[in-house]
Amino acid sequence: MPSLFTYRLFISHSWRYSEPYNKMMEFLRAAPNFSFSNYSVPEGDGFGRMSIPQLKDELRGQIRPVHVAVIIGGMWTSYSDWIQFEIEFAKSINKPILGIRPWGASMTPAAITAAADEIVGWNTDSMVSAIRRLAR
Repeated sequence: MPSLFTYRLFISHSWRYSEPYNKMMEFLRAAPNFSFSNYSVPEGDGFGRMSIPQLKDELRGQIRPVHVAVIIGGMWTSYSDWIQFEIEFAKSINKPILGIRPWGASMTPAAITAAADEIVGWNTDSMVSAIRRLAR
């Protein structure tokens, strides 16, 4: 059996609202016939004490090599300068953006609606299918 293609993903998240991120990681890890590498830094592996320009350089380095930037569309994203920076940088280097509407949410923040190449609901099959489409 041939090996699976490994999708390189940057999965944006707010460490203050890490539950949706953690749940999405569980979904993606459990998806059959799907392999991915997460280029974003998880909560426990933070950058430490860095200046804002240094943090921006780190984020650019995480986003540059990915196939798709994934943004979980909770309302907290409207108030996060970092998530806005990630969206703007991904767009500036033509990385496709996948917006994920969290489970039970009826709205997606305007910044994500405007930037996303595709928005899907809180469903593993929808997420995986969209990643495959956008990574082409």
